[in-house]
Amino acid sequence: MTNNRAYEHYRENSVYTARPEELTLMLYNGLIKFIMQAQNSISKKEVEKAHRYNIKAQDIIIELMGTLDRNYEISESFMLIYDYLKRRLIDANTKKDSEILSEVLVFAKDLRDTWTAAIKESRKTNAAPRARLEATL
Repeated sequence: MTNNRAYEHYRENSVYTARPEELTLMLYNGLIKFIMQAQNSISKKEVEKAHRYNIKAQDIIIELMGTLDRNYEISESFMLIYDYLKRRLIDANTKKDSEILSEVLVFAKDLRDTWTAAIKESRKTNAAPRARLEATL
Protein backbone atom coordinates (compact mmCIF):
# COMPACT_ATOMS: atom_id res chain seq x y z
CA MET A 1 0.00 0.00 0.00
CA THR A 2 1.44 3.40 -0.95
CA ASN A 3 1.79 6.11 1.68
CA ASN A 4 -1.02 8.13 0.13
CA ARG A 5 -3.35 5.14 0.05
CA ALA A 6 -2.45 4.22 3.65
CA TYR A 7 -3.22 7.75 4.78
CA GLU A 8 -6.59 7.71 3.00
CA HIS A 9 -7.40 4.38 4.66
CA TYR A 10 -6.44 5.82 8.07
CA ARG A 11 -8.58 8.94 7.50
CA GLU A 12 -11.56 6.85 6.44
CA ASN A 13 -11.25 4.64 9.52
CA SER A 14 -10.94 7.66 11.81
CA VAL A 15 -14.26 8.98 10.50
CA TYR A 16 -16.01 5.63 10.97
CA THR A 17 -14.75 5.23 14.53
CA ALA A 18 -15.14 8.83 15.71
CA ARG A 19 -17.68 9.91 18.29
CA PRO A 20 -20.38 12.35 17.13
CA GLU A 21 -18.69 15.29 18.86
CA GLU A 22 -15.41 14.41 17.14
CA LEU A 23 -17.16 14.27 13.76
CA THR A 24 -18.48 17.79 14.30
CA LEU A 25 -14.97 18.92 15.18
CA MET A 26 -13.70 17.30 11.97
CA LEU A 27 -16.33 19.23 10.01
CA TYR A 28 -15.25 22.52 11.58
CA ASN A 29 -11.60 21.75 10.82
CA GLY A 30 -12.50 20.86 7.23
CA LEU A 31 -14.47 24.09 6.89
CA ILE A 32 -11.47 26.10 8.06
CA LYS A 33 -9.13 24.20 5.75
CA PHE A 34 -11.30 24.71 2.65
CA ILE A 35 -11.86 28.42 3.37
CA MET A 36 -8.11 28.92 3.68
CA GLN A 37 -7.49 26.95 0.47
CA ALA A 38 -10.09 29.08 -1.32
CA GLN A 39 -8.35 32.23 -0.08
CA ASN A 40 -5.00 30.92 -1.25
CA SER A 41 -6.44 30.06 -4.66
CA ILE A 42 -7.97 33.52 -4.99
CA SER A 43 -4.63 35.12 -4.19
CA LYS A 44 -3.03 33.01 -6.93
CA LYS A 45 -5.85 33.88 -9.37
CA GLU A 46 -6.79 30.18 -9.60
CA VAL A 47 -10.50 30.80 -10.06
CA GLU A 48 -11.58 27.21 -10.63
CA LYS A 49 -9.72 25.93 -7.58
CA ALA A 50 -11.15 28.75 -5.46
CA HIS A 51 -14.62 27.77 -6.64
CA ARG A 52 -14.06 24.08 -5.78
CA TYR A 53 -12.78 24.84 -2.29
CA ASN A 54 -15.59 27.28 -1.64
CA ILE A 55 -18.17 24.68 -2.70
CA LYS A 56 -16.56 22.16 -0.33
CA ALA A 57 -16.87 24.71 2.49
CA GLN A 58 -20.52 25.26 1.57
CA ASP A 59 -21.10 21.50 1.59
CA ILE A 60 -19.71 21.31 5.11
CA ILE A 61 -22.04 24.09 6.25
CA ILE A 62 -24.96 22.18 4.74
CA GLU A 63 -23.82 19.04 6.58
CA LEU A 64 -23.60 20.98 9.85
CA MET A 65 -27.13 22.27 9.25
CA GLY A 66 -28.32 18.71 8.70
CA THR A 67 -26.79 17.45 11.93
CA LEU A 68 -28.63 19.91 14.16
CA ASP A 69 -31.01 18.31 16.65
CA ARG A 70 -34.09 20.52 16.37
CA ASN A 71 -35.32 19.35 19.80
CA TYR A 72 -33.03 21.94 21.41
CA GLU A 73 -33.77 25.65 21.39
CA ILE A 74 -30.13 26.54 20.65
CA SER A 75 -30.37 24.66 17.35
CA GLU A 76 -32.33 27.53 15.85
CA SER A 77 -29.50 29.92 16.70
CA PHE A 78 -26.97 27.61 15.10
CA MET A 79 -29.19 27.27 12.03
CA LEU A 80 -29.23 31.06 11.65
CA ILE A 81 -25.44 31.23 12.00
CA TYR A 82 -24.90 28.42 9.49
CA ASP A 83 -27.36 30.00 7.05
CA TYR A 84 -25.51 33.31 7.31
CA LEU A 85 -22.15 31.63 6.75
CA LYS A 86 -23.48 29.74 3.74
CA ARG A 87 -24.83 32.96 2.19
CA ARG A 88 -21.49 34.71 2.81
CA LEU A 89 -19.63 31.81 1.19
CA ILE A 90 -21.90 32.12 -1.83
CA ASP A 91 -21.14 35.87 -1.97
CA ALA A 92 -17.42 35.19 -1.67
CA ASN A 93 -17.59 32.60 -4.43
CA THR A 94 -19.54 34.85 -6.77
CA LYS A 95 -17.21 37.79 -6.22
CA LYS A 96 -14.02 35.76 -5.58
CA ASP A 97 -13.66 37.97 -2.50
CA SER A 98 -11.01 36.92 0.00
CA GLU A 99 -12.21 39.50 2.56
CA ILE A 100 -15.60 37.82 2.80
CA LEU A 101 -13.81 34.50 3.24
CA SER A 102 -11.79 36.07 6.06
CA GLU A 103 -15.04 37.05 7.78
CA VAL A 104 -16.38 33.50 7.49
CA LEU A 105 -13.03 32.10 8.62
CA VAL A 106 -13.23 34.07 11.88
CA PHE A 107 -16.67 32.60 12.58
CA ALA A 108 -15.51 29.09 11.65
CA LYS A 109 -12.51 29.30 13.98
CA ASP A 110 -14.66 30.65 16.81
CA LEU A 111 -17.16 27.82 16.34
CA ARG A 112 -14.36 25.25 16.24
CA ASP A 113 -12.67 26.64 19.34
CA THR A 114 -15.95 26.81 21.25
CA TRP A 115 -16.77 23.25 20.22
CA THR A 116 -13.33 22.07 21.32
CA ALA A 117 -13.80 23.71 24.72
CA ALA A 118 -17.26 22.13 25.06
CA ILE A 119 -15.84 18.69 24.31
CA LYS A 120 -13.12 19.14 26.93
CA GLU A 121 -15.62 20.36 29.51
CA SER A 122 -17.98 17.49 28.75
CA ARG A 123 -15.19 14.96 29.14
CA LYS A 124 -14.17 16.47 32.49
CA THR A 125 -17.77 16.48 33.72
CA ASN A 126 -18.37 12.90 32.57
CA ALA A 127 -15.03 11.66 33.94
CA ALA A 128 -15.76 12.71 37.53
CA PRO A 129 -18.81 10.43 38.10
CA ARG A 130 -17.02 7.58 36.30
CA ALA A 131 -13.99 7.96 38.59
CA ARG A 132 -16.22 7.91 41.68
CA LEU A 133 -17.99 4.79 40.42
CA GLU A 134 -14.71 3.03 39.70
CA ALA A 135 -13.42 3.94 43.17
CA THR A 136 -16.42 2.21 44.79
CA LEU A 137 -15.95 -1.01 42.84
